[in-house]
Amino acid sequence: MQRMIALLILLIPGFIAALGIKWMRDTIFYILHAPIPSLIVQFLLGLFCFLVGLGFIAGFILHRDRKRNKVQPRFQKKKRFDSE
Repeated sequence: MQRMIALLILLIPGFIAALGIKWMRDTIFYILHAPIPSLIVQFLLGLFCFLVGLGFIAGFILHRDRKRNKVQPRFQKKKRFDSE
């Protein structure tokens, strides 16, 4: 059940990133989609969607690997020392 939930959590940002790639590709071929006013705005929205989707997926994988202690030392969380 948890794997199914994790898959669903990753599918939504994956679709957002794919939509961003599609909008950037369509900008190169001068294809403008209806609700977007110009090609430059379409490219910037595509870039934003791609970066948000990719960033979410990368953060999810990093969080999972940190919990399983499978990351290099430079990616491990720093231990906080509380001074009393």
